[in-house]
Amino acid sequence: MFALYKKEIQSFFYSPFAYVLSALFMLIFGFAFVNRIASMQTSVFQFSFPDMFYNNFFYFVFIIPLLTMRSFADERRGGTEVQLLTSPLTVTQIVLAKFLAIETVFLFMIALSMFYPIYISFHGTVIWASLICGYISFFLWGTVCITLGMLFSSMQSSAIIAAIIGEIFMEGFLFLDQFAATKMVESHPQLNSVITWFSMQRRFVYFAQGLFRLEDLVFFISLTVLVLFWIILYIEKRRWSHR
Repeated sequence: MFALYKKEIQSFFYSPFAYVLSALFMLIFGFAFVNRIASMQTSVFQFSFPDMFYNNFFYFVFIIPLLTMRSFADERRGGTEVQLLTSPLTVTQIVLAKFLAIETVFLFMIALSMFYPIYISFHGTVIWASLICGYISFFLWGTVCITLGMLFSSMQSSAIIAAIIGEIFMEGFLFLDQFAATKMVESHPQLNSVITWFSMQRRFVYFAQGLFRLEDLVFFISLTVLVLFWIILYIEKRRWSHR
């Protein structure tokens, strides 16, 4: 499993791919950072980092599918899927190795963004408790999106199509709050409750405010495990078809 994890990591960092996505990730932060400075009304720079995450979810969503689109689609397109599925590794080990490799790249991107709060700490006020909670919730949010992106990649032989489907599906998650607020949904309390329950943005807000709720943590972890299990079942089915 470690050998596959290492191979996946190398495929990211031995090519420009991870660095281009990291640069795009930092570019989004940079624009948000500059816009925040431009809107300053006092001489002391007070900055809410969780607000930056929340206000730029729409743009971050475009990065995640690009990160996951090649995970399985390239194996099918390149003809290496059969070799991988007939290897001594179990399907669970294959899925986890790819998942952990993508998570590592995602953590690398998040670590780079720490430049901004560190810089701000020398020139303004950083509420570290809120910052840490914001990072944790953003990581959990990104982890769920990564598993969804991997699922779509496992179902496609084209990485581009996998990315497009991932973009559409993940953007849909961002509009759950607005959809739940429509008169049609509000007139059906049970439906409203179900839709609201799946809102990741709302759960992010609770985390960012320092309101650690076990319900939110269980939601992110459970959804991650559920989608990973779904991927394993789908790949296992394909593995048996090659025997």
